[in-house]
Amino acid sequence: MSEILDLSHISLKDRPLIVCDVDDVVLQFFAPFEHYLKKDGLELLPRSFRLTGNIVTVGTDVAVEDMAVKQLIGSFFEQQEEWQTPFDLALDTLNALGADADVMFLTAMPPRYSESRRRLLDRLGFDFPLVATEEPKGPVMRRIHGERALPSVFIDDMAHNLHSVRDHVDNCLVLHMMPDSPLHLLAPKPDDGITRALDWAQAGDLIRAHIGR
Repeated sequence: MSEILDLSHISLKDRPLIVCDVDDVVLQFFAPFEHYLKKDGLELLPRSFRLTGNIVTVGTDVAVEDMAVKQLIGSFFEQQEEWQTPFDLALDTLNALGADADVMFLTAMPPRYSESRRRLLDRLGFDFPLVATEEPKGPVMRRIHGERALPSVFIDDMAHNLHSVRDHVDNCLVLHMMPDSPLHLLAPKPDDGITRALDWAQAGDLIRAHIGR
């Protein structure tokens, strides 16, 4: 059964909307997850763009079972406050953009981990509204933005999320941001027409141009 998505805490003003992913866009995921695995004698071999099948015991090529990978990811999210750190300029850029636009986070994770994510974001100064869901991001952003005749922006590292928003929200600037990691080099590439931002400084310039500020 689909989760019941609560958006009651999202209140938009009459101004542009910026919706931003969290993992490997605002907070580092890949690098701290690698360190997290090492404490248990595991390592991630970037042989394809997935975690299942690529987490192995150090010194072997024997992959950890799929269920164990799910448990590792869940355990990491439970302890994310100890491991995840922000990317350079993410906070400064979003704070500056927040003077002219509504900023919120849309993170693809089980909602049961949202409280610890909220605490971590608040501690780091990212006090923007947060929605945690495993549902496709395009329909969720459409629900949030509605039919408003105002500019919108969506930022994510995953091609399928970028395509989902592009297909559901008209005239949205869809920005592809991802870390320079061995795993992300293997990621599916977004379609032509998706704008790539190499860092938060460039993202800020692209967003300001789109929203006209």
